[in-house]
Amino acid sequence: MKYNTFIFDMDGVIIDSEPFWRHAQIDILSKYEVTISIEDCIHYTMGKRIDDVALIWCQLHSLKVDPKELEQEIINAVAKLIAEKGKAKTGLYELLDFLKENKYHIALATSSSLPIIKAVFKRLLIAQYFEVVCSADDEIYGKPHPAVYLKAATKLKVLPSHCIVLEDSVTGLIAAKAAAMKTFVIPEDPSDPRFRIAHAIFTSMFEVIQILK
Repeated sequence: MKYNTFIFDMDGVIIDSEPFWRHAQIDILSKYEVTISIEDCIHYTMGKRIDDVALIWCQLHSLKVDPKELEQEIINAVAKLIAEKGKAKTGLYELLDFLKENKYHIALATSSSLPIIKAVFKRLLIAQYFEVVCSADDEIYGKPHPAVYLKAATKLKVLPSHCIVLEDSVTGLIAAKAAAMKTFVIPEDPSDPRFRIAHAIFTSMFEVIQILK
């Protein structure tokens, strides 16, 4: 099959922002006298939309704060960290250039909100590569629902079966699989058996380039 479209997840794929999300959640929840760990963040909230993240913590710890307020606090903290410390994942610019040179449609489909997307694009200077940008904020359901990936295909006027998705989380992988798209993953923990449902597992975007050649 000829694949003509490449869709990126953002956090943990384009930019090494997962530590920022974890730091923000740990730091902000501590203000409400709640202690969580990095492992808690990975288990409960990795790959999820920010409204789901805020609601999860409020429900798990019976927080009195409005989830919308908690949501905004986390977004602001993550955007600040990205602006100050954000770095592109290894091979990002090379993969983007390869896709552009080979006439792929390039899209972003992320669980993150628009302020985070803007912070990433500004920090990494990559906005010009993307024909379409989709946030799960604009969908009724976030990942693992496939809506954000299907929206990207619809906007590009391409078939889902002609799309390749690059993900790093189980939540995102399930969403891409449910959208009937080819799934590549660069996971934090490649030994996690749940990633076996992906079409291919890589350690960097340089390996993705090689498989596409």
